[in-house]
Amino acid sequence: MIKKTLLCSAIVAATAMTSLAHAEVKLGFLGGFTGPIESLAPPIYQGAQLAISQINEQGGILGGQTLTISSADTTCTDASAAINAADRMINTENVVAIVGALCSGATIAAANNVAVPAGVVMVSPASTSPAIAEINDNDLVFRTTPSDSYQGEVLARLLLSKGIKEVVVTYVNNDYGQGLANAFSATYEAEGGFIAANAAHEDGKADYRSELGSLASSGVDNLLVLAYADTSGQTILRQAYESGNFTQYIGADGMVGDALVNAVGADVLEGMIATRPGKPDIPGTEAYAEAARAIGMDPNAVFASQAYDAAFLLALAIEKNGSAERAGLNEALRAVALPPGEVILPGEWEKAVQLLAEGKEINYEGAAGTQDFDERGNVPGVIEEMVVRDGSFQTVGLIE
Repeated sequence: MIKKTLLCSAIVAATAMTSLAHAEVKLGFLGGFTGPIESLAPPIYQGAQLAISQINEQGGILGGQTLTISSADTTCTDASAAINAADRMINTENVVAIVGALCSGATIAAANNVAVPAGVVMVSPASTSPAIAEINDNDLVFRTTPSDSYQGEVLARLLLSKGIKEVVVTYVNNDYGQGLANAFSATYEAEGGFIAANAAHEDGKADYRSELGSLASSGVDNLLVLAYADTSGQTILRQAYESGNFTQYIGADGMVGDALVNAVGADVLEGMIATRPGKPDIPGTEAYAEAARAIGMDPNAVFASQAYDAAFLLALAIEKNGSAERAGLNEALRAVALPPGEVILPGEWEKAVQLLAEGKEINYEGAAGTQDFDERGNVPGVIEEMVVRDGSFQTVGLIE
């Protein structure tokens, strides 16, 4: 009887060990896979998946468990879709934390209605609206990309430095467009620029000729479009060209994608100026670029490096927290992202796990920047100038 009891205990223990070895720790990804950024979303998701694959190749998380990531579509512009996607991730998939959302309105909707009430950390790689910092989030909402309050200022000064002293502006009527337009306008006008017309537009329409006619009536031929490459931004640029009223096209991060150039025409957009969050010249950026190139991924894909950092940071925070529990993850996230501590670069998962096991502090220096969160979950960042040249968006350089 004693032998049988011992045998049963051994079987139970072995089963438990096998179960632990095959256990999963799950992250969620909220992306705009359909809608106005559908051509931008897949490379962003691929950036997060790259981080996950490196972690699993280096032994997994929490003592050998597999880290996985599930995705859901917010559509970018539909608050209900964003809420439903977050609800599925948090309450059905039972994810520990979320990478995302991408579009600012989706992040705000998901955070306010689902994630914050459930105590779930969100790290967005692409939500740039200044309104993100105003969420009453209980220190649960972070981002790995700089706020548009900074990008708008930089874009304004870039145009002025090029002698573009008057523009007309149209922006998509949501948190992203409004925040970026406000930041741009304040700096541009304060520093001597003239905005001849400034008008919101609704996303997803088939015809913007009326709006373009109003803008063109000012006589200014420099058109700044703060919108999305796959929907209103694309349609506006195509119809602006057809009108013959504009000669210089300008955009920001939501417009940067070769799908836009292909749809509107390389000859039409040749010389278009744009800005987007960039990557500083630090060791982490090259470590990420090498890993991305090794799997055939474009290391310069917009917001992909930020998604990598979001996923890697959340994994580090889970490891630091010592469990797949949601409680305490925000404090652990700050602990692994901020100095002091031994620097961890992209891909250095085994090194980080060893240091944490030894009770040492670590400081992640990422693919897209240092990722030093401030009290509102914002990070410092750099902005790079883009230009359409020879049929694609090309990087001119970081803007000082």
